[in-house]
Amino acid sequence: MTTKNITESASKYEALEKMSVNELLTNINREDSTVPQAVGRALPQIEKLVQEIVKRMQIGGRLFYIGAGTSGRLGIVDASECPPTYGVPYDLVIGLIAGGDSAIRKAVEFAEDDENQAWKDILEYDPTSKDTVIGIAASGRTPYVIGGLQEARKNGLLTGSITCNPDSKIAQEAKFPVEVIVGAEFVTGSTRMKAGTAQKLVLNMISTAVMIQLGRIKGNKMVDMQLSNHKLVDRGIQMLMEEADISQPIAEKLLQKYGNVRKAIESL
Repeated sequence: MTTKNITESASKYEALEKMSVNELLTNINREDSTVPQAVGRALPQIEKLVQEIVKRMQIGGRLFYIGAGTSGRLGIVDASECPPTYGVPYDLVIGLIAGGDSAIRKAVEFAEDDENQAWKDILEYDPTSKDTVIGIAASGRTPYVIGGLQEARKNGLLTGSITCNPDSKIAQEAKFPVEVIVGAEFVTGSTRMKAGTAQKLVLNMISTAVMIQLGRIKGNKMVDMQLSNHKLVDRGIQMLMEEADISQPIAEKLLQKYGNVRKAIESL
């Protein structure tokens, strides 16, 4: 099966360099507005993937994101936000990028072309069959991601993918593929735009839904968040005041004593 390279198809806009700033921004915004609808069409796929991830994480599994370039960076961003937001360990959701951490800031030439490297990167974490690997690639044909998914499946891990082309190689390698078809980019082939936005929205959905299902939210509040700055401490105090109907001084003392909103609430 051959990947349909919709992400590489020509922009519907011509002579971008002749557009005014207002025209550029208006047209980019017009294209961006189509992304949520494309994500909406993929909700059934996302739902199946989330349900399977939750099953495994409830028995001690972890979640790995693998990708190259923009896709890899988006996975790392999502993974890095889970510990401070939900109070989970830093090795529960892990983002891996082709070329290693230096590729987060600067592209590493040909790193994405190594089919063997992703699984080597995953092996450093002693993967088990309880774990999940999600391959992220707008094109759906990145060798780093393809190889990682192939080896993950061979070794009994759950596999998912997020792509923006239909019928891609990466989707074929994933048991639970998510395909968000956003169409041609405003700048031809610049998949950091609509495709990147779509991937970010899907990653938000996956990690947020998984963490809520794992009990990391109470009501609508991040009661397990890390109190790592004054803003978050103030937010925690406000949560306690609202949840327990107590005064600010009492809330401050409770939060200082327990160091965690959930524990402070449970103490009451």
